[in-house]
Amino acid sequence: MPFDPLYLILTVPTLLLSLWAQYKVKSTFERFSKVGVRSGMTGAEAAAAILRASGLDGLHIERHEGFLSDHYDPRTRTLRLSPQVHDGRSISAVAVAAHEAGHSLQHAAEYGPLTLRSQLVPVVQIGSQLWFLPFVAGMLLNMSGLIWASVVLFGCVVVFQMVTLPTEFDASKRARAMLASVGIVRTQEEEEGVAKVLNAAALTYVAGLLSSLAQLIYLILRAQERRE
Repeated sequence: MPFDPLYLILTVPTLLLSLWAQYKVKSTFERFSKVGVRSGMTGAEAAAAILRASGLDGLHIERHEGFLSDHYDPRTRTLRLSPQVHDGRSISAVAVAAHEAGHSLQHAAEYGPLTLRSQLVPVVQIGSQLWFLPFVAGMLLNMSGLIWASVVLFGCVVVFQMVTLPTEFDASKRARAMLASVGIVRTQEEEEGVAKVLNAAALTYVAGLLSSLAQLIYLILRAQERRE
């Protein structure tokens, strides 16, 4: 498959977009990690302040190793923040921490896309790991049914990513609102910096979805070809 011209035509542009998005989020984070916030809060303190203001101060906030490994675990109701975010006193740190706190606010409000995304996780884990097997078998045996099975499996991954987009955008929206209302960011320059950090992060999800859609289109075209 890597040497299939059609595969390269469909996926190389989105791969380049994904690489650029990864560069963008890393460079933007590093840029604003050097710009402090006047409130002087660390990312962990900012997340805690948002949770308190939202009546969710019982949630756990943990230091989690890994660069930009930040995430919210709805199973244990835990915010896990990377060292740069947990301990940082920068625009980048409070922006990312507030975004993850935004997911906890979604969880408390039973936000539909977040609930659906959590329910899809087991199916997506199977689809992302196994879709390749029926595709290869179908191509070798010239059986469209097997390729269509890979379409269904990989389609679950795409649906998951589609549900992820509104979830991430909404978390960022909540984050920006809470950072301003709680007084963690206090100037227009800080608010603009937060927006740039969160928008760069959102771009990676858009690029990831486009990349997966290109791959899904490839699978569908190959399945139709074998059926003919």
